Amino acid sequence: MADPSFLEQRLDASTWPIAVGDLVVLLAFLLVGTLEHWTFEQLQADPTIYLLVAGPFILGWLICAPLIGAYSPGGGSAPNSSIPLAIRSWIPAALIGLLIRVVAMPDRGADIIFAVIMLVGGALILSIWRFLYFKIR
Repeated sequence: MADPSFLEQRLDASTWPIAVGDLVVLLAFLLVGTLEHWTFEQLQADPTIYLLVAGPFILGWLICAPLIGAYSPGGGSAPNSSIPLAIRSWIPAALIGLLIRVVAMPDRGADIIFAVIMLVGGALILSIWRFLYFKIR
């Protein structure tokens, strides 16, 4: 029997509810942050505002979470393994998002307070979501 590939070791189909929840809470977190600077009417009139805010961070998450193992068999087994995997995935994902933002939108940049909010807030919201997932599962 052949050894499983790198991604096969990091992707477990049973973790799909966690993956969907991760994306939902990240999108909600990014929407709340966007609404701190834009009105809902502005977002309705120009949805690309939200896309430009959320896109880099979601892209970072989609790259980092599978590579680091947020959806590995251990990532879906218990909160004491799932939450640290989410945090370890979010840190580089947020850094990728910040880098994309700085390169693609230098006028908006990434102030240090914004970077801290993204790193800490994202890690916190993912941790809370995953904790609740295992409580209600």
